[in-house]
Amino acid sequence: SKLILVLGHTKCGAMMGATQMMLNAQKSTEASDPAKQTTLEKLLEGLGSVAAQAQQELRPDASADDIAAHTVNVNVFAGMARLLSYSESIREKVKSGEVQLHGAVYDIVTGKVKFLGQHPLQAALVTDSKALGA
Repeated sequence: SKLILVLGHTKCGAMMGATQMMLNAQKSTEASDPAKQTTLEKLLEGLGSVAAQAQQELRPDASADDIAAHTVNVNVFAGMARLLSYSESIREKVKSGEVQLHGAVYDIVTGKVKFLGQHPLQAALVTDSKALGA
């Protein structure tokens, strides 16, 4: 069987940046002015929902490092969902069993890969391309 692997990695600077932006936004009483955002902030803003989901899935006292580490996993699953939602050819091949879609995280310290498996909502995503609001 063919395999598509969506691979994230530990200690990801983008995930830490998105987590910090999300946490700072929660503490701030002022709305962010898009005109004053740096290019990097604009790019990281798109990952804010992934960081927020990671935070919700953890205990309330989770540290920024813990949230950023979990954001890597959440982002892998989000990438898998986007593939299934937006690529009809991938969706159909996964649905038929011709291709498997799995997620994993590469540990940049140990060199080991932790396999996360299929998206937990894969059955719904291959049946309905709009299952996650795509």
